[in-house]
Amino acid sequence: MEVRGSNGVSRIEVLDGPTGRRRWPDDLKARIVAESFQPGARVCDVAAKYGLIARHLSGWRAQARKGELVVPIDAAPAFVPLVIEPSISDTAAAAVGGTGVIRVEICGAVLHVAPDCSPERVAALAAALRKAL
Repeated sequence: MEVRGSNGVSRIEVLDGPTGRRRWPDDLKARIVAESFQPGARVCDVAAKYGLIARHLSGWRAQARKGELVVPIDAAPAFVPLVIEPSISDTAAAAVGGTGVIRVEICGAVLHVAPDCSPERVAALAAALRKAL
């Protein structure tokens, strides 16, 4: 569209739709980041789903890791520390067995579970061990 003014003719362009900067509410950012942390999710796929640039989502993920963006606990990735030790001798196994420690063998690896460990924690450890092997 051309408009005549005191300084001559000028051109005006009307843009329809999103233009450049968008504002993302923190709760929506957190849900998108949580989705990107799910097992098997790829940052580029999640970003494309929401019309984001992958590096933008990666920046949000970095904020979440630093604690600057709060991701819901139930959606956050669960990391379980895991140490795989070589087999222990029969005498050491007998000594461990007397303290109430439960010995779980998964795919050739052994998981020693303390009696005060919650069932949910044991299940998470077993799943992590199976996935690692």
